[in-house]
Amino acid sequence: MYLFFDIECASVNKYTAKICAFGYCLTDEDFNVIKKEDILINPHGGFHLTDRKGEKGLVLPYDYEEFKDCPDFPAVSEKIYALLEDKNTLVCGHATGNDVKYLNLESKRFSLRSFAFDFADTQYVYMCLKGDMKRQYSLGAIAEELGVEFTPHRAADDSYATMKTAEAMSRAAGISFRELIKKCDITLGRIENYEITSVSSRAGRRAKAEARQKRERREKAMAEFHRFADVSARKRNKSGVWAGVRVCFSHRIEEDAEVAFPLLRELLAAGAIYAYKSAECDLYVCPADENGLRRKAAEDKGAKIATAEECFAALKNAAARSAADGGAGGVSESAACGMAGGADSCSADKG
Repeated sequence: MYLFFDIECASVNKYTAKICAFGYCLTDEDFNVIKKEDILINPHGGFHLTDRKGEKGLVLPYDYEEFKDCPDFPAVSEKIYALLEDKNTLVCGHATGNDVKYLNLESKRFSLRSFAFDFADTQYVYMCLKGDMKRQYSLGAIAEELGVEFTPHRAADDSYATMKTAEAMSRAAGISFRELIKKCDITLGRIENYEITSVSSRAGRRAKAEARQKRERREKAMAEFHRFADVSARKRNKSGVWAGVRVCFSHRIEEDAEVAFPLLRELLAAGAIYAYKSAECDLYVCPADENGLRRKAAEDKGAKIATAEECFAALKNAAARSAADGGAGGVSESAACGMAGGADSCSADKG
């Protein structure tokens, strides 16, 4: 049999997960539903729900007041242990490692024994089939692509939707879900003695290794740039036409030594100051397609935004103006920072 399960929590932090709902969908090997149930649980705490960034409030499709009259986790734990630890059942979920972590935290919170079972992950199977181990697809995104409808964040419905995605993937492959897991060369995850081993595969391990190497290259490139910036700052031309203008690069620019080093060298020669925090700059230099938090912080501060190409052009224009004025340094900051392209172009005029 297959046991698809999902957990909802009233609140989660590093050390505590206050479970308020354990939903499951038990099926046979052909995905015929044997039982579908939502086990509501008194979390013994308030509901503090946010999205992954900790910003937007997440609303569960339940009446929160009804949880007060529900049994707590220890009272329903034996039923949950029995469901998950049945030797004839393959336990499955979406991003299952998260839910297993919540179970682990709750068992510790109430001084209960450790869970002990293997588990599969439909999200991981989907990633393997897509050949994309870098992106973690949401249940909603997978369900939409596979034509599965459900009510998000109702534990039993999430479990049912997870089952339907597993069924769709299996039927498309023409094999059982167990066989599909094997075909994808996936090793099941496991929890035992309060230790959790994640679901893995050869492709997943390769993707993780590549991501780690890429991260290390980025960190090394940024460290080299920051060392260069620290040393070069001592040679800054304090009387240059951009004197006192604070400039910050996006991380993508900082990582590109062929662009970042010569651009910073010219900016410092013109009198600019390098700011490591985008919220403290007058001019933020980034690729035209960048739209991240670092750029937003600069925009919120009122900084002008420009590409590296625009900065090089502005520096060249400022140098030409200075030369035309006989090198007397009579070029204003506004003129020095003027970028081709009008009002939206980079002007580090600090007003």
